[in-house]
Amino acid sequence: MTKVTLIDHPLIQHKLTLMRKAETSTAKFRVLLKEISLLLAYEVTRDLPLKYEVIKTPLAPMNAPVLAPEKKLVLVSIMRAGQGILDGMLELMPSVRVGHVGLYRDPKTLIPVEYYFKVPDDVDKRDMLVVDPMLATGNSAVAAVERLKSTNPMSIRFVCLLAAPEGIEHFCAVHPDVPLYTAAIDDHLDEHGYIIPGLGDAGDRLFGTK
Repeated sequence: MTKVTLIDHPLIQHKLTLMRKAETSTAKFRVLLKEISLLLAYEVTRDLPLKYEVIKTPLAPMNAPVLAPEKKLVLVSIMRAGQGILDGMLELMPSVRVGHVGLYRDPKTLIPVEYYFKVPDDVDKRDMLVVDPMLATGNSAVAAVERLKSTNPMSIRFVCLLAAPEGIEHFCAVHPDVPLYTAAIDDHLDEHGYIIPGLGDAGDRLFGTK
């Protein structure tokens, strides 16, 4: 069974509430998403392994912890709204490689259609963090992770801002081996597949397209 981790840090919850408000501007929405993404990255990467090396401080030498070099990461954004989380996480991890999966949801069937795919050549030697703000029906996340599994990454984790129970159930059923991290689990989906209460269309609010 997929491990679902609810990241309920007070700062994340406060900022998420501000994002949910209908009157929040596009500019403010972007800033808040980047700030939350930094906090999400902190939680998702807390088990990264360390090694120790001798350094010299201004006062004395010490055996200091640094990230183990063999633990390489790749961040994969599910376009287009995933870009907002990607930008925030890159602030914290500027040296990681980046991939993109382009999907759009057919408005009638709600089935995802792939239009773009690009990941680093050495993804089979990297652990993968897949990011997308919303896990609604779960169709896009399931399709993206299925496609990414074909590149044989060392591991995959899925990170989102909001999730609906229906999306979690679908994702867990198809990808029980992929840990899922979210900042909130909302009530349900409406007849159009939107998360309720949610925050609207994350892509439109991020890019100001509505």
